[in-house]
Amino acid sequence: MGSPKDYTGFIGTVKKRIRNAQYASLKAVNTELVGLYWDIGRMISEKQRELGWGKSVVEQISYDLRKEFPSQRGFSPRNLWLMVSYCLEYKDDEILQTLSAEISFSNNVLIFSRCKNRFQRKFYIESAKKYGWSYRVLDHQVENKTYEKYMLNQTNFDQENPRKYDYQKKLAIKDHYTFDFLELSDKHSERELENALIRNAKSFILELGGDFAFIGNQYHIEVGGDEFFIDLLL
Repeated sequence: MGSPKDYTGFIGTVKKRIRNAQYASLKAVNTELVGLYWDIGRMISEKQRELGWGKSVVEQISYDLRKEFPSQRGFSPRNLWLMVSYCLEYKDDEILQTLSAEISFSNNVLIFSRCKNRFQRKFYIESAKKYGWSYRVLDHQVENKTYEKYMLNQTNFDQENPRKYDYQKKLAIKDHYTFDFLELSDKHSERELENALIRNAKSFILELGGDFAFIGNQYHIEVGGDEFFIDLLL
């Protein structure tokens, strides 16, 4: 087995790789989800402008979407209006539009609802991503006027070690819509998660980078006469 020190280093590396893969898969799902909400908001806002669609039409859209996708939350009239607001707030700012795809939709709503200054929005989006701020933490930071204090050099953010916040990354993008988007139950099985990831394999692999390729799922191998099945082989 080798020395305890060798094993400790090895298992630490494996754990880090697993965490990175978990974060990458959630990030891929989050990016797709935020992109979906952007597109829905854009399509509704375009119809509003062209045809004067109002409250009753949005309520009908909500009804039809929830009927078609009963297991997925996020299509209430209120959320549809938030999608419209999200699109309208960032449609003329390509940088903020791109950055906003890297944090959860709930965090985006908090930021564009309470921060009207472009630089303030950029600061909180980038900080939420870098430090793994959940919705509650982000809410506290905005309430605490962290941006204003940062501009006055009253924080030590630049000296903080980003690795300290690695464990929070998943929480920063894993809001309650993520697994609903994949149409998984709250108590989804590993196989359900695996199948959902396979359906989103393209985005998943792209997030891992150019050094990976998808070989297969439940990939059969034999070692010493014993059979094994690898969930996902990259």
